[in-house]
Amino acid sequence: MDINFLAIFVAALVSFPIGFTWYHPKVFGSAWLKEIDETQESIGKDFNMLKTLLISLICAFFIAMSINFMVVHQYSLFSLLADIPEASKEGAKISVLLNGNEIDVWSNFRTLKHGLFHGFLAGLMFSSPIIIQNALFERKSFKYIAIHSGYWIVTMMLMGGIICVWK
Repeated sequence: MDINFLAIFVAALVSFPIGFTWYHPKVFGSAWLKEIDETQESIGKDFNMLKTLLISLICAFFIAMSINFMVVHQYSLFSLLADIPEASKEGAKISVLLNGNEIDVWSNFRTLKHGLFHGFLAGLMFSSPIIIQNALFERKSFKYIAIHSGYWIVTMMLMGGIICVWK
């Protein structure tokens, strides 16, 4: 099984420009600061930006790695059970007959639309429930949940899109 670590790394990096934009004061940053009872001045005190960005990149890499297995179906059970040695090689032409139509298993589901869709599902079904559960115990508002969930849904969509089209 070939894993494209460059695509995963680029997908992980996409979380930064989205985050810088999403949490900018003119987008959702002011609302987010209000929800956590902070100000622009107080948020930067006693804050190690380099450490935070490095840990964020590592976490984003792990997230992108898991999204890789969601959007690239060639890592699926079919590829393992097909007993086709070429199933794990990039560029391999592997077809199956489905309802009388021949489907190219390797590239049929490697589109931007497919990656965005699975990224959306990952954001909606994985990150949002975690955010919601944490926010409920922290007694945070719906606005807080919507800001964070929205960020992760958009980020995971773009991660999935990047990984899926990077062949």
